[in-house]
Amino acid sequence: MNNRLIIIGVVVLTALYIFFSSIYVVNEREQAIVLRFGEITNVRTEPGIYFKIPTDIVDSVQIIEDRLLRYDIANMRVQVSGNAFYQVDAFLTYRISDARLFRQRATGQLEVAEQRIGASLDSALRQVYALREFNAALSDQRPQMMQETRTLIRPELAEIGIDVVDVRILRTDLDEEVSATTFERMRAERLAEAALLRARGEEQAQSLRAIADRQAVEVVASATRDAEIIRGTGDAERNRLFAAAYGQDREFFEFYRSMEAYRNALKGTGTTMVLSPDSEFFRYFGSNGQLPEGNPNLAAPIQPSAAPITAPASTGPALDGLGIEEAVTPSLTLEDGSQLEPTVGTEVPAPVEAPPPTPAQ
Repeated sequence: MNNRLIIIGVVVLTALYIFFSSIYVVNEREQAIVLRFGEITNVRTEPGIYFKIPTDIVDSVQIIEDRLLRYDIANMRVQVSGNAFYQVDAFLTYRISDARLFRQRATGQLEVAEQRIGASLDSALRQVYALREFNAALSDQRPQMMQETRTLIRPELAEIGIDVVDVRILRTDLDEEVSATTFERMRAERLAEAALLRARGEEQAQSLRAIADRQAVEVVASATRDAEIIRGTGDAERNRLFAAAYGQDREFFEFYRSMEAYRNALKGTGTTMVLSPDSEFFRYFGSNGQLPEGNPNLAAPIQPSAAPITAPASTGPALDGLGIEEAVTPSLTLEDGSQLEPTVGTEVPAPVEAPPPTPAQ
C-alpha cells in the first residue's frame, strides 16, 4: 500500500513537472526566443501562453525586453572646431526590434549591447560636435545635432537588432578651462565698456562744468558792469542835485556843508584836532548860534528830474574780447530719453525806470 502511494506521488510530480516545463508565458513587455540545443527555433513577440518540449534540456526559452529602453552618457568631454571643449550629457532611447539578430550578435544580453551602444553614441557625438564652431552647440542648431547623431548611430546599432528611437542632448557646458577663459574675456569686455562709459560721462561733465563756470563769470561780469553804470548814473544825479541846490542859495549851501562837516568830524570818538581859531573850518563857531542871513534873491527852484538809469543793451557775451571762444554746447541723454542741456548766454537786467518828477510846492 505504501509503495503504491509513493509510486502515485512520483507519477503526479513527474506529470506536473512535465506540464509546467512544457509551457512558458510571454507578457506584453517581453518577447521570447525558443532555443533547441542552442539553435533558435522560434521567436514569440505576441503576449500569451506557449508550449515547448518539456524540460530545458531540449528546448529552452530566453526572455528579451520588448520595452522602450534608455541609455545615458554623462560628463562626456568633446572637442569642437577651434580646439575648444564642452562637457556633454546625452541619452538615447532604443528598442530591440529583431530578437533573433540580437541573440546572434549580442548573445541576447543587454550588458553586451550597451557596451556597443555606448561606443557608438560616443563616436557619433564627437563627430557631430567636431563639425561645429564654438557657439553653434549653444545655439538653435541643437535639434539638428541630435538628428544627425541619431542618423549616424542608427545603421550601426541596427546590425545587432536594435532600433534607435531618439537621441537627446541634455547638457552642453563649457569645460572648466574654457569656462575660466571665457569668463575672463567677458569680464575684460565689461570692464572696457564700463571704462568707456565713465570716460564719456566725465567728458560731458567737464564740458558742462566749463560752460557753467563760463556762464557764472559772464553773469557776474555783466552784473558788475551794470552796477557800475547805475552807480555812476546815481553819482551824476546826486552831483546835479547838489549843483542845483548850490545855485539857489550859495550861503545856505555853505552853511549846510559846514554843519555836515562838523557832525562827521566831531563825533566824540576822542580824536584830537589842532587847528587855528581863525581857520575857515570854524567859520560859523563865532556866530553865537546865529544863522546866516537869508538870501532874499533866491533863484527859481530847479525841479529835480532823475536821469534814467539804464544799462547798455548788448547782444554779445559779457566777456566779449577776453579771448573766450564760443563752445559747442553738449547734451546728455538721460535714462528716460530726455535731453539735458545747459543754459547759454547772459541776460542783461531790465533798466530801472526813472521816478516821476515831484511837482513844485
